[in-house]
Amino acid sequence: MRYKRKKAKCFWTMVRSYLHDYMPAIRGLSDKTIETYKQSLKTYLRFLREEKGLEDEDVSFEAFARDNVKEFVVWLKGQGASARTVNLRITSIRSFLKYCGQEDFELRGIYESVCQIQKLKEEKHPILYLQPEATAAILSAYDAKSKKHRRNRMMLILLYDTGARVQELADLDIESLHIDAPNPFVTIIGKGRKRRNVPIMKKTVAHLELYLREFHPSGRPAPLFYSMREGIPHRLSTDSISLVVGTAAAMARETCGAVPENVHCHLFRKTKAMDLYKNGVPLPFIMQLLGHESMSTTSGFYAFATLEMMSEAINKSAPNIGGTEKLWKSKDAKQFLYTLD
Repeated sequence: MRYKRKKAKCFWTMVRSYLHDYMPAIRGLSDKTIETYKQSLKTYLRFLREEKGLEDEDVSFEAFARDNVKEFVVWLKGQGASARTVNLRITSIRSFLKYCGQEDFELRGIYESVCQIQKLKEEKHPILYLQPEATAAILSAYDAKSKKHRRNRMMLILLYDTGARVQELADLDIESLHIDAPNPFVTIIGKGRKRRNVPIMKKTVAHLELYLREFHPSGRPAPLFYSMREGIPHRLSTDSISLVVGTAAAMARETCGAVPENVHCHLFRKTKAMDLYKNGVPLPFIMQLLGHESMSTTSGFYAFATLEMMSEAINKSAPNIGGTEKLWKSKDAKQFLYTLD
């Protein structure tokens, strides 16, 4: 029993180090991503309690045996979890066990064993993105009558033009802008604290110049988008930006029927990427713009062409065949169509 308790203590030391040290400091992951991994591990611990009768203080690395994890997958499906959710849980467990194997070579066997568990096949869905008229309506939803509205409009324009994640937009500072460069760009700090330079349109540069003149006249280092509280600028949170996007969509929906009901920040990212894709921009470029680490992420995301795109491509590639009506009225054509030979 003493040995078992020692192993359990070792497990909890390792899992805390993984979540509180390795994930934020070494991998540079965001709080939101770390919380997702934490929830996956919490769900597995709940499975161990409910299905294996194993209390938290008794959990050791032996509880991560491949058979247990396979049963966990079946349990999740029984709980109504989608294939995507199940795969996320498996990925989280693998990530944790990989870290443990790096810290303690004796634990590498558990990680390699769990890696043999196949993920579930996820059903592919057409990519949801905004039509051009909906994008234009949302971007112009806020008028220029108030200072707050002018700030919100600038946020929406930059969110679309850069294809940034909402957290990446919130993290932008004045120093992130390089609008005086021969080819203007924005430096974005993405997942894992990795930097990428994203080019922006000339129209966006013109908007930014006016915005900086009004909101950052001193040019001193500061958050690009902020709200004033007690005379001090405070960086806008992701929730605040999401609220701005939702409000803009609601206003735009009143005059534009093409604006869907569930408009969120990530939809702007998908729309920007799809607009580039439809205009012939190569996937490697889109991958770099989005900050995807793997090409499979980008190709898997945009390989699902819409019926509209495929129809347009087919019609454009078809040769011009004249006399169609006359052809199908000919005696030979009718004889060919209405015969069993």
